[in-house]
Amino acid sequence: MTQQLRFETLAAAHKRDDFTCGNQALDQWFHTRASQDQKRHVAQVFVALRDDRIVGFYSLSMFTLALDSLPAALARKLPKYDAIPAAIIGRLARAESERGQGMGGLLVADAIKRVLAASESVAAYAIVVDAKDDAAKHFYEGFGFIPLASQPHRLFLLTQTAAAGLAAAERR
Repeated sequence: MTQQLRFETLAAAHKRDDFTCGNQALDQWFHTRASQDQKRHVAQVFVALRDDRIVGFYSLSMFTLALDSLPAALARKLPKYDAIPAAIIGRLARAESERGQGMGGLLVADAIKRVLAASESVAAYAIVVDAKDDAAKHFYEGFGFIPLASQPHRLFLLTQTAAAGLAAAERR
């Protein structure tokens, strides 16, 4: 019987060698640097597991957005600080075997839930992602992420918007 999907913090016991998402740079980072980044406290890495097999991962880190990088309508409502607190989903990938199964959306949803939980203790105005290409940009836009005008492959989602979307989804 197939086990349900579960999310865990990356640990030494997780077998990463067999994971492939089809993007060489993401695979290489996950195989060789993810645990190092985690030990150095530059990223927290989470894995999605099914039958104890890694089927996806993402990393989270604290981040800052330059106030002038935000749309003027949002920036006007904020204090005139040089940097606005945010969280970044640094890397996110699903196994090739999961293509077309909704795994990417489940990874994004789990990351957003974790950021929202953390934002109860540490302020985060937005969640940021860096899309690797136009397909990834389109993927994130489907979740409500908005491109920054100065960097169209860097997108953000206000934590307030994410919380409202999550609450609406849970009511369904």
